[in-house]
Amino acid sequence: MTTLSTDILAELEKQAIELPSWAFGNSGTRFKVYGTPGTPRDPFEKIADAAQVQKYTKLAPSVALHIPWDKVSDYSELRRFAQDHGVELGTINSNTFQDDDYKFGALTNEDPAVRRKAIDHHLECIEIMNQTGSRDLKIWLAEGSNYPGQADIRGRQDRLQESLQEIYAHIGDDQRLVLEYKFFEPSFYHTDVPDWGTSYVQVAALGDKALVCLDTGHHAPGTNIEFIVMQLLRLGKLGSFDFNSRFYADDDLIVGAADPFQLFRIIYEVIRGGGYGNPDVAFMLDQCHNVEDKIPGQIRSVLNVQEMTARALLVDTAALSIAQKSGDVLAANAVFMDAFYTDVRPALAEWRESRGLAGDPMAAFAASGYLATIAEERVGGTQAGWGA
Repeated sequence: MTTLSTDILAELEKQAIELPSWAFGNSGTRFKVYGTPGTPRDPFEKIADAAQVQKYTKLAPSVALHIPWDKVSDYSELRRFAQDHGVELGTINSNTFQDDDYKFGALTNEDPAVRRKAIDHHLECIEIMNQTGSRDLKIWLAEGSNYPGQADIRGRQDRLQESLQEIYAHIGDDQRLVLEYKFFEPSFYHTDVPDWGTSYVQVAALGDKALVCLDTGHHAPGTNIEFIVMQLLRLGKLGSFDFNSRFYADDDLIVGAADPFQLFRIIYEVIRGGGYGNPDVAFMLDQCHNVEDKIPGQIRSVLNVQEMTARALLVDTAALSIAQKSGDVLAANAVFMDAFYTDVRPALAEWRESRGLAGDPMAAFAASGYLATIAEERVGGTQAGWGA
């Protein structure tokens, strides 16, 4: 069995992966949202479910909120509830993609009144951050156009910058604005923030407290995501990750499901670039579980990230450097592949047990009976789901 060194185990102790509240609600395809017994009916129940992931893995100490999906009357109460369940409230995610007013854009809209509404929503999110103790405001914009000539694509970039400038002016000294990008969907001709370069240009013009969020599912097939990771770390502008996976378009599948080797390569570059164990680079999941149970899906995801982190930490960087500098292509590749193919699961199970955790968190959670309990208790009310 592979043994993980004390140095590697010490590095693994640093790992923290934020969970998305919306992962615990009902989800589905663009054609149907599926309901399941025991689905949370409010943000408190979402947090209680998220706390189960932390309980069995000790990898998920915080939960991101989505506004208005997670609006409550008293955020101090929600924060206390989270802490009582062993987690903290994390990133606040804005939502400007569901109101009818935003049909032709929010922060980029031609209509000043619509832009005002969208900006005010973000200012509300910042006020919520002040109450929850959250550091990051994450912005994803479902804005663009479907047909050539439909929109002034340059004017939209100018309006986006103006809107972001006003929002950024309200960011506190210990807060950050993180701008996500997505190369398509729901717009099919052009997207206003389609790639890391556009996000970088927009946040670089704002200031040091504005950074880029990299969602691993938001790239065209074949994109070298680890190169983007390297470049953003090199520029000091990688603020956070949204980890998920996809086979074709963006499906928010369990991270590592489609391409475990890609996840390994990404995490290697994070470590290589100083982004691992760095509080300035937040690790977060962004997933919607369509057919699988929500809590086990999140447990599986954080374990996948942990496993690939352990493998990436096994890369013999000294041997790799020698091979790279000498131009030994096969030796360099072999160093990578040897680490990737190493089965670290038994060593991780042993390490968990040494820390008082179950060696197999998936099995331990299944045996707990939690899903049956919430299915029996959460009767009545309206189940939370995508868009609610």
